Amino acid sequence: MKPARIAVICIAAVAAIGLAIVVRTLGSSDGGATTTAAAAVVPERPMAKVLVAARDLQPGQRLANGDLAWKDWAVDEVNPAFITDGSVALPGDEDDKDARAEDKDAAEPATPAGAVATVARQATVAATGGSETDYYGSVVREPILAGEPIVSRKIVRAGDSGYMAAYLEPGYRAMAIRVTVETAAGGFILPGDRVDVLLTRETKLENMTNAEGSKFASSTVMQNVKVLAIDQSTRAGEDEQAVVGATATLEVRPGDAEALALAKSEGELSLVLRSYADTAGPSGRVAPKATQESRTVRVFRGNEPQTVVVQ
Repeated sequence: MKPARIAVICIAAVAAIGLAIVVRTLGSSDGGATTTAAAAVVPERPMAKVLVAARDLQPGQRLANGDLAWKDWAVDEVNPAFITDGSVALPGDEDDKDARAEDKDAAEPATPAGAVATVARQATVAATGGSETDYYGSVVREPILAGEPIVSRKIVRAGDSGYMAAYLEPGYRAMAIRVTVETAAGGFILPGDRVDVLLTRETKLENMTNAEGSKFASSTVMQNVKVLAIDQSTRAGEDEQAVVGATATLEVRPGDAEALALAKSEGELSLVLRSYADTAGPSGRVAPKATQESRTVRVFRGNEPQTVVVQ
């Protein structure tokens, strides 16, 4: 075979190999781009913050710090009954906004929108911890498992219908008595405080000359009783140091309620505020003290007898 022919065959072989490498490289590049484009087409699911139970909650339990937490939840799976922090728009929010916008007066100033609203909302959440603290003090109505979203039908918030019945400890009753500024420690008794209940009553005395006299006596009829509300307020304001009302609702046992009702009919009741350091003692009715029998003695001064009451 001639050298020239051998050279042509070698050049053709090298060209074929080079063409195959180029085609393979281009094919790999197109496949990677297609994969990247396909991945870019799949959108990320938007997530919202939903208020859930941080631990198992039992009926009658009062929500406090540590009982609630925020959990990421897919927006398209958020039930309208769930409680969210408002940082992400939910389906239907735009329709509600449009409906509200139609009812608004055109002269009313517009609310922040877009990025401004987002920044304002995030600043509020960072400063106040979202709306989680708004549910502290609420009472659990039905069992709630850890991680389960909080819904309104399973809790009772202050001011809601049935709150007082849910707020009561099991086996206790709520009973109201009349109070004034003077009989309620000047108004410094707030819902949640512990008090003693004093009874002041008048007793009639009859001496040997059939002349009637009277004396006043005070005694403690209830001790270490919890104040549920002053009038209809079950919680004092953040900066409120005193509450003046006409009634005070107390948490008592059924038997104590009977004793308190009897004491109401016998005289005037006063509430005595207890120190926080003295709230661990026994609570409820106080056994009546043995009453001392009053005796009368006739003292003669000259020709005029005088009757003296001896305790």
